Amino acid sequence: MTDPRAALVLFSGGQDSTTCLAWALERYSRVETVAFDYRQRHRIELDCRLIVRHELAAQFPHWAKRLGDDHLVDAGVLAQLGDSALTTQRAIEMQADGLPNTFVPGRNLLFLTLAAALAYRRGMSVLVAGMCETDYSGYPDCRDNTLKAMQVALSLGLGQPMTLETPLMFIDKAATWALAERLGGPALSALIVEHTHTCYLGQRGQRHAWGHGCGVCPACTLRRGGFERWRFAPV
Repeated sequence: MTDPRAALVLFSGGQDSTTCLAWALERYSRVETVAFDYRQRHRIELDCRLIVRHELAAQFPHWAKRLGDDHLVDAGVLAQLGDSALTTQRAIEMQADGLPNTFVPGRNLLFLTLAAALAYRRGMSVLVAGMCETDYSGYPDCRDNTLKAMQVALSLGLGQPMTLETPLMFIDKAATWALAERLGGPALSALIVEHTHTCYLGQRGQRHAWGHGCGVCPACTLRRGGFERWRFAPV
């Protein structure tokens, strides 16, 4: 049965958020999307996401009826607070604290706060996000405990329930590929390969079996590894 509530999907245009968007379109009566411009060096994702939305609506008419407005929010303050390998041109490497320098402190916390404020204004009570703590780069704001705490804080702060759904939280990248195919068949898998963007370096030139990207950054490595495990050892 379709959930009558409306959902707002944090949608970057990558593999994970596209899978989450399909997941939400299968479940909720109305679905809107939101993205954030935080001066990321891979800002090409902001263009790719619009193509992904268009292709989803064109290839899946039953989802198109539920797909509502898209929103782009300026979160450039994140780039002002300190540099990271996602906001400045620098080599990607591990830091002394054990986290990669692609970690943008507070990024997901800010995204969720802004998304919740937008959802409140739009009469929506569900946020859907692609955070995962199973097959990821170790970011503390991707962990389940962080997201549970945010759900409580947002609901209390808004004075009404705000449900935070994270359908990828406990599955790895291979299972994420498998979930997409269960949701939309080979057509959705092909759409993700061809049109989504994951590469931290913003490279779209080379087309691999798993999609476009440099092939060596942490995001590409996770995506490629998951694709290969899914193809050769189906989940």
